[in-house]
Amino acid sequence: MGILDFVLLGVGLAMDAFAVSICKGLSMTKINKKQLVIIALFFGGFQALMPLLGFFLGNTFAQYVTKVAHWIGFALLIAIGVKMIIDAVKERNVKLDDEKDLPINYKELFLLAIATSIDAFAVGVTFAFYENVNVWLAIAIIGGVTVVIAGIGVVIGNVFGSRYKFKASVVGGVILILLGVKILLEGLGIIDLSFV
Repeated sequence: MGILDFVLLGVGLAMDAFAVSICKGLSMTKINKKQLVIIALFFGGFQALMPLLGFFLGNTFAQYVTKVAHWIGFALLIAIGVKMIIDAVKERNVKLDDEKDLPINYKELFLLAIATSIDAFAVGVTFAFYENVNVWLAIAIIGGVTVVIAGIGVVIGNVFGSRYKFKASVVGGVILILLGVKILLEGLGIIDLSFV
């Protein structure tokens, strides 16, 4: 596998993080550069860490994790998506002038980063079966690509969120729920939406 393969793999793996980053950007009244960097690094870091874990654990532990990975991703994304919708409804009447960017909820960000990077764990397991894979180069590229894509997602979410705060937050919550359902259905083998 070469550099281009790793870049394409990184883009594919980063799509879930991109969708969730858009949702995080929705909650910002204006771009908070510090929060943007933290969110992007969180997602990029986990997208790099999970394949590394998968690579080192190989078949020993992976067979158990991959059997329930879709349930874990589903549960985390559904819970966070529902919470996002409930918070949007509660805060619907808050005036824009009164709004302040809330500090990052690291517990939520941690759960989102895990939920969106479980598939990267499985990719790391496949690395263990190839002799010519430079795993360090692979995780550096996958992590770097995800940092960039997640950062772009935060900016896109903020552009739409600042104009349509309530609707954008509800849509963001629905996106997380649908992403969770997609992960579950793919994990159960009911549908194959790997191209989405």
